[in-house]
Amino acid sequence: MKIEGRWYPCDDGVVRPVISGEILAGNGSWEPALFLLDTGADRTVFSAAQLSGLHLGPITTRDRLGGVGGMTESVVVDTQIRLTHDADGKFLFKGRFAALTMLEALDMCVLGRDITDLFAVIVDRPGNAVTLVGQRHRYRIEEA
Repeated sequence: MKIEGRWYPCDDGVVRPVISGEILAGNGSWEPALFLLDTGADRTVFSAAQLSGLHLGPITTRDRLGGVGGMTESVVVDTQIRLTHDADGKFLFKGRFAALTMLEALDMCVLGRDITDLFAVIVDRPGNAVTLVGQRHRYRIEEA
C-alpha cells in the first residue's frame, strides 16, 4: 500500500510535507483535513480550527502537548481518520486523538508516529516525494 502526499506551500512561505485525509465528524460526515507529516511528532494532533468543525464531544485531559512553541492545553476525541491509498481504497485509523484548544497553537493537523510508525515514511524534498509505504510496497536506496 502506498499513500501519496505532497509538498505544500504554507502561508508563511515555507513548503512542508503533507498528507490529505479525512476525519469522521460527530454528524457522521467525513471532513477533509490536511496533515503535516511530522517525523518527530509522537502522536497525531488535530488543530483547534479542525476540531471546531468536527462537532465531536471533547474529553478533557490533563495532558499538555509541547513543541517548538512550548506547552499548550489539549483535549482528546474518539474518532476515525481515513487516508486514501494507491488503489483508491481507504485506510482507516480508529482511536482517541489529541486536539489543541487554542487557535494560534497549531495551523494544521499533525500526523504523528502513532500512525506513521505503521509505514516506511519517505520525505524527499529533492526528489519531490512525500509517501507512506506499507504492506506490499517497498523502496530501495541506490547510489546515483
